[in-house]
Amino acid sequence: MLRWGIKLRLIVNYLILIIVTMSCLSGYLLWYFHRHNIEILTSSLLTHARVTEHFLENYMIGPTEKANIDNQIKELATKDDLRITVTNINGDVLADSWENPATMENHLHRPEISAALAGTVGTSIRYSTTLDQNMLYVANPILSGSEIVGAVRISSTLAAVEAGFNQIKSTLLVTMLLTSFLAILLSIRLAQKYTAPLEEITRAAQEMANGNLDRRLHIRTGDELELLAPTLNNLTSNLDDKISESTAETKKLDLILQHMDNAVILLDRYGRVTTANKMARESFDISDSMLHQHNMQVFGHSQLDRAVHQTLDQGKNMHIYLKTNIKNTPRVFQVFFAPITTTENEITAVLSVFHDVTALQDIHDRQADFVANASHELATPLTTIKGFTETLLDGAIEDPQLSTKFLNIIHTESERMQRLIHELLQLAKLNSQEYRQQVTLEATPLNPLLYTTKEDLSSNAQEKNITVDIHTTADPIIMANPDWLKQILINLLDNSIKYTQPFGRVVLTCFQENDEAILTIEDTGIGIPAKDLPLIFDRFYRVDRARSRGAGGTGLGLAIVKFIVEMHGGRIDVKSTVNIGTTFTITLPLA
Repeated sequence: MLRWGIKLRLIVNYLILIIVTMSCLSGYLLWYFHRHNIEILTSSLLTHARVTEHFLENYMIGPTEKANIDNQIKELATKDDLRITVTNINGDVLADSWENPATMENHLHRPEISAALAGTVGTSIRYSTTLDQNMLYVANPILSGSEIVGAVRISSTLAAVEAGFNQIKSTLLVTMLLTSFLAILLSIRLAQKYTAPLEEITRAAQEMANGNLDRRLHIRTGDELELLAPTLNNLTSNLDDKISESTAETKKLDLILQHMDNAVILLDRYGRVTTANKMARESFDISDSMLHQHNMQVFGHSQLDRAVHQTLDQGKNMHIYLKTNIKNTPRVFQVFFAPITTTENEITAVLSVFHDVTALQDIHDRQADFVANASHELATPLTTIKGFTETLLDGAIEDPQLSTKFLNIIHTESERMQRLIHELLQLAKLNSQEYRQQVTLEATPLNPLLYTTKEDLSSNAQEKNITVDIHTTADPIIMANPDWLKQILINLLDNSIKYTQPFGRVVLTCFQENDEAILTIEDTGIGIPAKDLPLIFDRFYRVDRARSRGAGGTGLGLAIVKFIVEMHGGRIDVKSTVNIGTTFTITLPLA
C-alpha cells in the first residue's frame, strides 16, 4: 500500500497552500496593524513632548525655575493620562508626573533619554513591572537656544494597542480555521474528481498486470487522461498478441527441446545446472533435486567444468569431446558450448548441447581396427608368398624337393588369402543395404539344412575321426534366406570340427520353444577362455592367432554368423569351458 496517495497529497497540498497563504496574510496584517498604531502613538507622544519642551523653555533657565518644574509637570499631566518625565543634561530626573523625582534613579542610560540628550528623538518600548504592561517611551531634547539643557520624555501604555492587536489576531485565527475547513472540503471534492479516473486506470492496470488482458478502459474526462485510456487499451491488445505469440513460440521451442535427440543443458555463470531437457535427464539420470547443483556434482567431469569456465571467460562458442561411463557403458559426446548474453553483452548463462557420437566413434574405431587387421591379415600371406617366391628365384627352384615344398606353402597362403578376400567381400555385401533389399526371405525349414551341412563337412570330420550327431524334436520353419542360414551352420560346424581333437564329438540340436526356434552346436573341443568370450564375435578377433592361423581361420567367420543371425531378428549366445567344449545357441523367430 502507498503511504501517500494522490488524493491525500492533493488534500494536504491544498490545505498547506491555504494555511501558508492565510498565515502570511495574517502575519502581514498583524505586523502592519501593530506598526501603524505604534507609529500613530509615537507621533502623538512626540507632539506632546515638543509641546511640553516649549512649555518648559523658561523653567530650564536657573535653579529656582527648575525647582518649580515638578509642580508644573504634575499640574500639566492632570489633563491627560500621559506620564511626563523631565531630566537635565546629566540624566537626573527633575520632574515626573507620576513619581517623586527625588526618589527616582538617574535616567542617563535609558535608551530614549540617551538619544534625546544626543540631539535626536528617542523611542523605546519596555515592560513595566509596576503597571504590568508594555510602555511606549518618546523623548525629545530641551533646547536653550542651540544648546541641549535636558530632555522631556512622554510615555503611554500600549494596552489599547495590544487589545486591538489581540482582537484582530483572534479574528484572523477564526477566519483561518474556517478557511482551512472549507479548503479541506474543497480539496476532498477536487481530489475525488481528479483521482477517480486515475484510480480506475490503476485498477485496470493491476488487473492487466495480474493477467486479465481482456480488461478495457472507457474514460470521458476531456483531458490527457482520456487520451491515456485508449493508449493503454492498445498497449494491452498488443501485449496480449505478443504474449500469445511468445507462448506459442515457447511451447514450440519447448516441444522441440524436449523431444530432440540431443541432450541440452543450461548452466548459470557459476557453473550450476539450471535446466535440462528430457534427453539430458534420461541420458545422465538428472533428477529435479539435482537442478541448481554445480556441474561437478551432477557429472563429475573436470573437463566439462573447465570448458564451461572457458566459455564464460572468453565469451566464445567452443566444443569438446567428452568420454564418460553411463550405467557402466562407455559413451562419447561431442559437447557444444555457447554463451548466453544480455543486451548489455553480459554473460549470464552457458548453453551446452551433447551430441551422442558413441555409435559414430565405435564405427570409426571398428573401421580403423578393420583396416589395420585386414592389412595385417593380407600382409602376412603376401610376405610369405613374396619371401618363398624370391627364394625360388634365387635358385631354390633347381631343387625339386625344396621347390615343391615352397610351392605348396605358396599355394596354402594363396588359398588363405582367397578365403580372407571372399569373407571380406561377403561382409561388404551383407553391409550393403542395396544387396540386403534384393535378397528375398522365404519360409525355410531348419532340419534339412542341418543334414545338408553335415553332409558337406563330412569329409572334414572323417579326417579327424569326429562324430557329428543331429538331434531334432521338431522341424521349425522360419522366414529366412536359405543360403544365409546354411552359411551360419557351415561356419559354426566347421569351427567345431577344427577346434575339436580327433575322436571328439559334435552335436547339432534343433527344437521349438514358444514362438522361437532353438538351434545349438555343441562340441568337445579345446574350449574358449572366459576372458575371450565377449570378444569372439568381433571382426578379426582370434583367441590364439598362431593356432587359428594354423587351422586356416581368418577371424571373420563368427562375425559373419552374428551379423546374419541379427539380420534375421535372432540372437546368438556362447558358453565354453577350456578343454571341455563349447556350445553355440542360436534363437530365431518362427515364421
